[in-house]
Amino acid sequence: MDRLTEMEAFANVVDQGGFTDAAKKMGISKSAVSKHVSSLEARLGARLLNRTTRRVSPTEIGLAYYDRARRVLNDAGEADALVTSMQSAPSGLLRISVATDFGVNHLSPVLSDFLRDYPEITVNMVLNNRYVELISEGFDMALRIGELEDSSLRARKLTETTKRMIASPAYLEKFGRPQKIDDLNTHKLLHYSNQSSGSMWKITAPSGEKRQVRTSGWLSVNDGQSLLNAAISGLGIAYLPSYLYSDAMAEGLVEDVMPSLPRETQGIYAVYPPGRFTQPKVRAFIDFLAEAFAEKEGINW
Repeated sequence: MDRLTEMEAFANVVDQGGFTDAAKKMGISKSAVSKHVSSLEARLGARLLNRTTRRVSPTEIGLAYYDRARRVLNDAGEADALVTSMQSAPSGLLRISVATDFGVNHLSPVLSDFLRDYPEITVNMVLNNRYVELISEGFDMALRIGELEDSSLRARKLTETTKRMIASPAYLEKFGRPQKIDDLNTHKLLHYSNQSSGSMWKITAPSGEKRQVRTSGWLSVNDGQSLLNAAISGLGIAYLPSYLYSDAMAEGLVEDVMPSLPRETQGIYAVYPPGRFTQPKVRAFIDFLAEAFAEKEGINW
């Protein structure tokens, strides 16, 4: 007889408290359940059940075997569900967290194509500029930019962006162009208040040395688009990723303040909760984004 069927019959007898109810649950005859359990006991060489006219209960050995058998049966059920899920069309609610500026400028424009491709998926995109806890806050995934914190989350790199100091031509004409990193101490530096490094810019010098510059200026804000607007208006120097400033630079609204510095590269990642397999809706969206952003590396935003 099939070993897994024997386990299932025995576990159902324990769960249901008897052969009759176990047979109903399995959709087979009472005698068939009895044969499966008897075959299991014979193969193991141990009595697993105490049988009386009124009730059936597991022996001490039977109880220990039941705990392990139930785990095996649960794993087998999960394996079957995994195959079914992976073959089915992605569907359901997909809840995403993304930074406001990236979500508005780059994620929103491609969502329509994704939803046309996957009509059984509905998307709830939450735009905010804080670090969300995916599992406790009920998110399926998030898009994160820059160095990832150590965590149990899984991550897939989608593309890259570069980070540069930018300012308007009017600002540079009025206050001059810094020639070296130390010159930044005399300039108006526009500060992104949500960055993990606090009120410090981490900059790589031409020599490769890592430098820190304390920011001080007329504006501190937790939104990258607002910092770009401030830089365009001539309020100071902003340190921003290329997905924000590339259009403004192409139009001549801002310039690279210190082009001699090495380009700082930041990864753009999809992060999602750990697990034995990725939900089809999450996997479909990550694959879609990887293709949508495939040519968006560096300054090509």
